[in-house]
Amino acid sequence: MLSVKNITFTVKENGKETTILNNVSFNFEDGKTYAITGHNGSGKSTLAKIIMGIEKPTSGTITFNNEDISSYSITKRAKLGISFAFQNPVRFKGLTALDLIKVASGNNGTFNDYCSYLSAVGLCARDYSSRELDNKLSGGELKRIEIASCLARRAPLNIFDEPEAGIDLWSFDALTGIFENLKKQKCTNIIISHQEKLLKTADEIIVISNGKIEAHGKPSVILKNLNTSSVCARLKGGNNGTN
Repeated sequence: MLSVKNITFTVKENGKETTILNNVSFNFEDGKTYAITGHNGSGKSTLAKIIMGIEKPTSGTITFNNEDISSYSITKRAKLGISFAFQNPVRFKGLTALDLIKVASGNNGTFNDYCSYLSAVGLCARDYSSRELDNKLSGGELKRIEIASCLARRAPLNIFDEPEAGIDLWSFDALTGIFENLKKQKCTNIIISHQEKLLKTADEIIVISNGKIEAHGKPSVILKNLNTSSVCARLKGGNNGTN
């Protein structure tokens, strides 16, 4: 379904060039859930944004369903079926939670359908359907509404950038359940995360370090090799392939 090939991303700061991603290549198979982890600044969120088209790579190509989408805009990629949930969701003054979910679903559903997406993320539809997406909502509330909108889209490819950010403990348990259900729907999911519970929901974990894929494989193998003090630390050992 999705293939990134030789993706490199460099930035210039104060006249100095820094490489964030260095020749990253990987094939994401249909219907699988992938968790991408790594220390802060390793390049994992940058890779997610490049797949969505939010950032443009310095070099490399992206193929989705055998179509080269490297030059496509965010809108065109979204229309092809790529969904993205930001680490820090955007606030829309004047737009309600129900409005967002209706737009995400293409207005293809009933009121009960829209409410079910809010309920799935632990929000009472009666209380939240008319709430505006403004500063009165907490970061966690806004995050859950954004995830609800992703569920409403029913996209074949979903990208979640640190979905646990701002989520309380009760909602976190519900969040892991959401990703388990997405796996059952056979869509492809990419989750950027530090949290071991979310990493365990994946079919495969990808570890990025210093802009390169340091390891990838099943959670049972990868988690065993990660430093127990932080799942985002460098590996103690294991598969060092950069496939």
